[in-house]
Amino acid sequence: MAFLDKHEILERNVTLLMVGALAVVTIGGIVEIAPLFYLENTIEKVEGVRPYSPLELAGRDIYIREGCYNCHSQMIRPFRDEVERYGHYSLAAESMYDHPFQWGSKRTGPDLARVGGRYSNEWHVDHLNEPRSVVPESIMPSYSFLKETPLKVADVQANLKASVMVGVPYTEEMIENAELDLRAQADPDADTSGVEARYPKAVLGDFDGNPAQLSEMDALIAYLQMLGTLVDFSTYDDASGYR
Repeated sequence: MAFLDKHEILERNVTLLMVGALAVVTIGGIVEIAPLFYLENTIEKVEGVRPYSPLELAGRDIYIREGCYNCHSQMIRPFRDEVERYGHYSLAAESMYDHPFQWGSKRTGPDLARVGGRYSNEWHVDHLNEPRSVVPESIMPSYSFLKETPLKVADVQANLKASVMVGVPYTEEMIENAELDLRAQADPDADTSGVEARYPKAVLGDFDGNPAQLSEMDALIAYLQMLGTLVDFSTYDDASGYR
């Protein structure tokens, strides 16, 4: 009863209520902000995360251009139902080179954070051409035009240089070979040793089923096929990072 009486006093006194609210916000702010002054990095250290290859980066640009983020998130939250459906919850480090990141909770379609390697290139081609041919209940529109549209990137090297300006660690070697790597990754007859060395775990080969042309669909599928594949969660420990 005594506590209720004191609480009533606080509620009836506007000045006292403002002072109390300010004190709570101040303490909460200090608790949230103070650790940032002595932490070197707020992103967990994980092995395997690398910058996008030029082809993946072009595919990501198409993904954003076509508004795929309006229906698909790329952020698995640490809840049991999400982890069981999609896989290990998303780590901040996995999006450290994303500008802009593709987080969110909008899921007209499923989350794509771990879609890489779950389906074949052929499945993706069928899905993009006619979504209901593989997912009957889908309301996704057709993106068949991507297969008929040649991939045109005005200046691949400039894209990588711009990314460097916002902290993506592309090397001079990566920038110098950007145009070559862009085309080699989707060419089944090309020498891909350079792509493999510069971009470990990059998926190689023809993506859209037409090796004679490098299309926007090639780029988009290359991007989708690497999502969630860089970190080896079989050796990752939630408490210490790796075991």
